[in-house]
Amino acid sequence: MDNKIKVLVVDDSALMRSLISKMIETQEDMTVVGTAMNGIFAFKKIPVLEPDIIILDLEMPEMNGIEFLKEREKVGIKIPVIILSSIAEKGAKITFEALSLGASDFITKPSGAISHNISDVADQLISIIRIYTGRKEKVPKEPIKEIKVPVLQPLQPKIREAPVVHSSGKIDIVAIGISTGGPNALRILLSEIKEDFKVPIVIVQHMPEGFTAEFAKSLKRICPLDVKEAEDNDIITKGRVLIAPGNKHMKIERKKLGNVVVINSNAAVNGHRPSVGVLFDSVAEIYGNKAMGVIMTGMGRDGSAEIANIYKAGGYTIAQDEKSSVVFGMPRVAIESGFVNKILALEDMAKYITSYIS
Repeated sequence: MDNKIKVLVVDDSALMRSLISKMIETQEDMTVVGTAMNGIFAFKKIPVLEPDIIILDLEMPEMNGIEFLKEREKVGIKIPVIILSSIAEKGAKITFEALSLGASDFITKPSGAISHNISDVADQLISIIRIYTGRKEKVPKEPIKEIKVPVLQPLQPKIREAPVVHSSGKIDIVAIGISTGGPNALRILLSEIKEDFKVPIVIVQHMPEGFTAEFAKSLKRICPLDVKEAEDNDIITKGRVLIAPGNKHMKIERKKLGNVVVINSNAAVNGHRPSVGVLFDSVAEIYGNKAMGVIMTGMGRDGSAEIANIYKAGGYTIAQDEKSSVVFGMPRVAIESGFVNKILALEDMAKYITSYIS
């Protein structure tokens, strides 16, 4: 057990605790060291069990998930927490409150959550546990009060910034593609954008249907720009941030009165809907050398090839660096393709992008 990832499952449903535990225990490199029916019991077990990661329900008696996260912050426990969230308006709202309180990420319970359909999210759950523990083998740990957030093991990509062989024009749009680790990364990026930001921003964040509207609202509370879930024919305009709706593609089209977003339910591209690739391709076509493409933390390669079209059209391209990425997948593939002008840490992005377009 010393070499396994230790998981604590916190949920008020005995059936859900059992189902989640069984999924985790199928993995050779993981073990469920304990379960708890609410936040109070979880706090009692943490110093004894010393879990590497916590799977947390939000709606529980006595101490719910939000109250647990607030107390966790007070006592300084830095163990990663993954929210298991219900697909509902209320569930979406408190999920983003949980992220603002330091939860690492979330996955969604299938509809009719107290059922064996929870197995539908098994692969995603297992994958996200590995991502946020950052390892398969156990490493020595400090005492509970001094736990550090685990980091991903460094990869060895062929990192290089592409030469600027095209002259970028005055930037008229910023297009961002992002996936795993995105909600918290976008909170950091958009909170540092100033109210006089000169161009519109369009974003594809891989996220389930039913969550993006509340996600946009949560970002609007910390960003001085107008952040909203994109709707068909929304006008692209300065001071507006449009986020692709969950399970819908978003692309840009030119109309007589101005450029607009078009929302559709076409087949998944690069395994995703919404797809970063769909957005980047349309941005390259409509804006050419007046576009900036930004590819950020995320698993896989969605948008990694299509960002090349922005570069080849004369636009400017940026990728998030490995150290600040939760998953260095999408940015790594884009960088290795040779079509990225600049590699930046998350904390440097807002300032750099603002200065570049000024």
